[in-house]
Amino acid sequence: MLFVGLSNLSLPFFGAVLGIAIAKLFPLVKDLGLKLILSFSGAFLLGIIVFELLPEIFSTGGKNIAPFVMGGILFQIVLEFFSKGAEHGHFHHKDTQHFQMTLWISLCLHAVVEGIPLSESNSLSYGILIHKIPIGIILYLILDKTNITVFYKWTALFLFCIMTPLGMLLSGLIPSLSWYNLEITSWVVGMLLHISTIILFESTENHNFNLRKLSVILIAIVLSYFM
Repeated sequence: MLFVGLSNLSLPFFGAVLGIAIAKLFPLVKDLGLKLILSFSGAFLLGIIVFELLPEIFSTGGKNIAPFVMGGILFQIVLEFFSKGAEHGHFHHKDTQHFQMTLWISLCLHAVVEGIPLSESNSLSYGILIHKIPIGIILYLILDKTNITVFYKWTALFLFCIMTPLGMLLSGLIPSLSWYNLEITSWVVGMLLHISTIILFESTENHNFNLRKLSVILIAIVLSYFM
């Protein structure tokens, strides 16, 4: 159990760090590479939700759990008002001259909330691992265009990386979070369901699939089924 807990704690952190490293080392990821990574992450996350999480929460909580899923969807829509859709690939170079505090806080709040149910769900941990990679890329690209110092940039990136593990730690420290784990998990499922479907809808130009993106999406869905 300790190994599982440490694994769930480290996977989201590793995903965010990996995304930041990709953005730092491979500049071309801004174009086609980022779109393919987003397509893969969205499809993988949606597969984990459909194959694992939705059957699990509804078999346990029944129809009464549906309002929490819908609440998570609405909550994510509110967060995206402040994050400008960075969770699913939106960022605008011309708007990034100054550090966007509301965007960063929104992403961090999203990360903390999604970390709360991780201690009880291995499949969710793997979904968030993949989900963190494009967000790490996008946040790095946004902060890299700002006029803040290198110290503040890397501090903001590091704090973002530890937010999901922090959410998991809070679930162990605050008993009431553990008591309502099913409801919180359902809330997070709603948040991620919204993000994953938006990614897939927006990952194609003019709603036309090309073979490369379709292949990436199919591979992600197959992998999520066997997780």
